[in-house]
Amino acid sequence: MPEFVVGKFWNRLLSGAVESRDEDAVVLFEDIVKPAGILFRALGGDKGLAIKIAQSTHNHGKRSWLQRVAGSEEKIELAWRDHEALYLPSSINLFPDTALNRELYFWLAALAVESCEGSWFIENQQATLRLLEKFPGLQARYQRLLHVVLSCRPEIESLSDDNAVQENVLRQALTTPGCVSLLPLARYPWHPVHLWFHPTPPLSSATQSPPPARLEEFEQGENTQSVFQDERRHKAERQDVQERKDGFMMFFRAESILSWAEYIKVNRPTDDDENTDAKRAADEMDTITVTRDGKTTASRIRFDLDLPPEESDDMPLGDGILLPEWHYKKNQLLKDYCRLQPMVAANATPSALPVHLAVTAQRIRRQFETLISVRSWQKKQDEGTEIDVDAYVQHRVERQCGTLAADSGLFKTLNVQERDLSCLLLADLSQSTDAYVNNYMRVIDVIRESLFLFSEALFATADRFGLYGFSSLRRDQIRFHVIKSFDEKYNDQVRGRIAAIKPGYYTRMGAAIRHAGSLLVNQPSHQRILLLLTDGKPNDLDQYEGRYGIEDTRKALNEVRSLGIRPFCVTVDEKAGSYLPYLFGASGFIVIRKPSQLSHQLLTLYAQITH
Repeated sequence: MPEFVVGKFWNRLLSGAVESRDEDAVVLFEDIVKPAGILFRALGGDKGLAIKIAQSTHNHGKRSWLQRVAGSEEKIELAWRDHEALYLPSSINLFPDTALNRELYFWLAALAVESCEGSWFIENQQATLRLLEKFPGLQARYQRLLHVVLSCRPEIESLSDDNAVQENVLRQALTTPGCVSLLPLARYPWHPVHLWFHPTPPLSSATQSPPPARLEEFEQGENTQSVFQDERRHKAERQDVQERKDGFMMFFRAESILSWAEYIKVNRPTDDDENTDAKRAADEMDTITVTRDGKTTASRIRFDLDLPPEESDDMPLGDGILLPEWHYKKNQLLKDYCRLQPMVAANATPSALPVHLAVTAQRIRRQFETLISVRSWQKKQDEGTEIDVDAYVQHRVERQCGTLAADSGLFKTLNVQERDLSCLLLADLSQSTDAYVNNYMRVIDVIRESLFLFSEALFATADRFGLYGFSSLRRDQIRFHVIKSFDEKYNDQVRGRIAAIKPGYYTRMGAAIRHAGSLLVNQPSHQRILLLLTDGKPNDLDQYEGRYGIEDTRKALNEVRSLGIRPFCVTVDEKAGSYLPYLFGASGFIVIRKPSQLSHQLLTLYAQITH
């Protein structure tokens, strides 16, 4: 019998002997993330960030000899949170009952409402105590979970003296939260406490002290599972590369043999291995080490992100505009913190509409010409341009029946309501738009076609509109490209600027929104719309990342709303459901699943929100 057959049989035998959980009772993260987010918000939790899948970490608790032989329970997924999100297990199959596994998910989401900073043992007790005092209705849920969790924990009689004392104290803390303040030391670490947050979550060096997190539900899509898995959080560290010429050399000292592979240099950006193997290996690692060796790849990336030479760059308009930025940790609007530089394409050649868009543009113009004015008849008027036939017939019937009918309200008049709106389309021109959506087009090409067709449509309706683009390179280089101002006519010069747009740098969204709002508020229209066209979330090279960028963008959007401007977002980012509801509201954005449909969806959307 082949050895691999024996190995598979032995693995199934050991796994079956160790694993007694019912697979039918498992509850998956993607099935619970939305209701868990709703529960969190209903209990008064903050809603700024996402619920993500927790990274598995080593189980330091004592395992049985059979589990050690079978290699099971080596890793475990416990809930935790940082300033970015709440992290929940990818699945829960701790109990034989599906309902109880769902209850555990809901309990962890509820526990996230209370702060869990400081000592793991004390703070989890205090958070539980505060939660149960604030919401007594959760008491029954906690008791159901507690009864089953205690039955799953190690028997005190089977433990050594010091571990038995420790386990007894843990049981007291779970049964009566807040009754004990010190966890005794023991020879072996304690068994994982699934009702509490992770004692040592895998935080990066930048987030050693996690502040309260926020939640946001994900938008379910076809690739939900892959999206969830890709957002697992790993602990990170930076390691200087060790220059060695003997990577595969056998060392004399036996302990060195186990560590030589840690420093073999692999050029990851140009590696041809399959992504699936690399991802699987990364998921199994607790710590991901990143190093920099100063070779050509890193130099090439730095060169690509440098600003272009002045002679080949767009022409700046003025000395720049100082704008504020919201620092959510300080709860402060930093005055004159950013510099936004308006720019215009100096060498853009006037051009006609691209030939391949001519037929589509003609059809769109005919469709949008129907929106030029809204005509409606006002009936039952004392005076008017025509007789209201319905009112006149009713009047004659009443007279024939002997009813005294008034000779009024027998006319109708045509009311023509002209469109009175201004729209500013703000396009994200960041570096990510250089990615290809198919074999022929990049995201920037799709955006360019959308700007062409959008302009043709609005030119047909005679709506006031402006076209602008933006990208950034830290806070002092926010490039705001003027494609068409509100006072300019849509002509070949504007078409040339559209044709000249190209991918830029990063996405400091808050400053661009603030300046766009200041341009739009000066328009003499009754209705003002800000359309943001983007392919990703706010980010930049400095601290403008994650929650910081999200909070500044949200603050900027609230500022433009206070000016009477209606913001709306159109994105091709499949993960946008994790942050756009917090920024734009549930009905303030649309996710385009296929970037090639962006032009059509953008025009349909504009017709709907302006009708």
